[in-house]
Amino acid sequence: MSGNILKILICDDSMLMRKKLKDSLNLCGSFDILEATDGQKAVDTYKANNPNLVFMDIVMPVKDGIQAVSEIKDFDENAKIIMASSSGTKGNLKKAIEAGAFEFIQKPWEQEQIAKIINNFLKEGE
Repeated sequence: MSGNILKILICDDSMLMRKKLKDSLNLCGSFDILEATDGQKAVDTYKANNPNLVFMDIVMPVKDGIQAVSEIKDFDENAKIIMASSSGTKGNLKKAIEAGAFEFIQKPWEQEQIAKIINNFLKEGE
């Protein structure tokens, strides 16, 4: 994977959360960052751009993150999707994993969590 810039999709209906996550990612390296404001836009953006990694909120308008994960996984079974939600109930965690989420982080996240996810993803790709 060396030499290629990772393409990362951030899907959250909160502009502030998208900016915070983008800032956290930029501390980890240089990435091509795409954004979506709801689950349907996430599915459409994923299909059009095939990002390497997706950070997905759960509670969003139009289509929630669980539905979006399920549709993305139907389109690409190898999609790597990290759920990032403040509503981190065990039920949501279970639904996210069942839908095919790669990992789940609780908002507000720590910078170390984002760095660990990126590092693990890069190691996996070697």
